[in-house]
Amino acid sequence: MNKKSEVIHSREPQRVRNELCFRRIKIANKTRVAEHFWRIQFTGPDLKGFNSPGFDDHIKLFFPDPKSGALNLPDVTAEGVVWQAGVRPLARDYTPLEFDGENQLTLDFYIHQGGMASDWAEQARPGHELVIGGPRGSLIVPADYRFQLYVCDETGLPAFRRRRPAINAEHLHLFAYADEATGRGYLDDLNGVNVNWLGSGMMQIDNLGMLIGALDRISLPADDYFIWLTGEGETVNMLSDYFTQRRGCDGAFVRAVAYWHHKKIHD
Repeated sequence: MNKKSEVIHSREPQRVRNELCFRRIKIANKTRVAEHFWRIQFTGPDLKGFNSPGFDDHIKLFFPDPKSGALNLPDVTAEGVVWQAGVRPLARDYTPLEFDGENQLTLDFYIHQGGMASDWAEQARPGHELVIGGPRGSLIVPADYRFQLYVCDETGLPAFRRRRPAINAEHLHLFAYADEATGRGYLDDLNGVNVNWLGSGMMQIDNLGMLIGALDRISLPADDYFIWLTGEGETVNMLSDYFTQRRGCDGAFVRAVAYWHHKKIHD
C-alpha cells in the first residue's frame, strides 16, 4: 500500500460495536420545534453508560402495548434477546439528537400522518415511558472532509442537525426534501451551507430529475469527500448508484441508509 492509499484508508469512516443494552426511559419535557417536530427529553437511571458516538446512530424505540399499556424490558441472553411472553413490542429506529453524558437523552420526532412513532409523540406527556435498545453499532465519520454533500428528507434532518456543529468543510451541500420554512426553522445553523429545498413529500424516484440535474452541475473532487444519503429506500438506493457508478465515487465514502419505504399497493 502506497502512502496515498494509506492516507485515503485512514480517512475512511470506521465502524465500532457498542454493548447491546436495553433501557427504560421517561419523558421529562416536550417542546414543539419548527411546527413539524416534537423535541422530547427523556431521563432515567438506566441511561447511565449510554453511548452514541455516531452522528446518525440509530436506537430502537419500543412502544407500550396500545391496548394494555404494558412495556417490559427484555432479557439479553447468550441465545439473543428474549421478550416476555415471546411478544416483541412495536418499534421504530430514531437518531439520538443529544445526550448529556449522564441521564438526559433528547430525541426529535417528525410529525406526519400515519406514523406510529409520530402518533405516540403527539399524545405523549411527561412521565410516559419507552424502552430503548442500542445503538448496537456506530459509524465514526471524520468531520473535516473538504467536500461534503448531504441528501435527506425531514426524517434525516435531526442527524444533520446533530452533525452540523462538527462539520469543517470547504464545500458543504444540503439537498433537503422539506419545505424551506420548516427546514430553516429546524436547522438553526446554515451558515456556509449551500442549501436546496426540494419540497416536503417529494422524495420519490419519479421526482428525482430535478435533484439529479442539480447534482450533475456539481464538480466532485477526486478524494477527500463524504456523501450522505438518507430517506425513502428506493430513492436512496438509486442515488447511491448515481454517485458510485455514474460519478465514480468510492463507496467507502458514500453513506446510504434507507430510513423508510413506500408501501407498495398490489392489485
